[in-house]
Amino acid sequence: MTAREALQTQLERGIATLGASLPEDAVERLLDYRELLERWNAAYNLTAVRDGSEMVGRHLLDSLAILPYVHGRSLADLGTGPGLPGIPLAIAEPAREVLMVDSNGKKVRFLREAIRSLKLGNAKALQSRVEDVEGTFECVTARAFASLADMLGWGGHLLAPNGVWLAMKGKHPAEELDGVPEGFQVEAIHVLTVPGVEGERHLVVIRRR
Repeated sequence: MTAREALQTQLERGIATLGASLPEDAVERLLDYRELLERWNAAYNLTAVRDGSEMVGRHLLDSLAILPYVHGRSLADLGTGPGLPGIPLAIAEPAREVLMVDSNGKKVRFLREAIRSLKLGNAKALQSRVEDVEGTFECVTARAFASLADMLGWGGHLLAPNGVWLAMKGKHPAEELDGVPEGFQVEAIHVLTVPGVEGERHLVVIRRR
């Protein structure tokens, strides 16, 4: 079995465990994305995760674990880094427009190359500070790039009136809940189990009050 085949088996098993339903070509594209990230990572240091199997778990499956909570036709992924969870979510649901935002030029250059080589017609990358982004989105995702107070303080204007904000966290963010700004309300906190990944994972679901 080649290294890619082993990672494909791991990914397919993980997707089955999550109960996710993905397009036919999704697994191939997710593996292509992982390979591209590994290649660029050697020069640009885009992620601290370097092991292929760990990348499948901590990047791909971790991103796909939030799929049941993603809603709407438009999504903004704030502080996306090398496209997490934005690129896996764009691959998983091609009908949804995904804007990935990061202030780091190297990461956005990688994202644009990933969008081009994976032919992701529904994805765009923007180099910007979160507070300078314009527009509104039915879903906003953010993967542990700041406290809930800071996330919403910088990016709350991007959430459409009936939209849902999904904040991906490690430990339960109990100490952050009092800092949620006026006008927003934590609707639920879900414990996520990511196949093959140890440690706590929580998803905080926030809506406008």
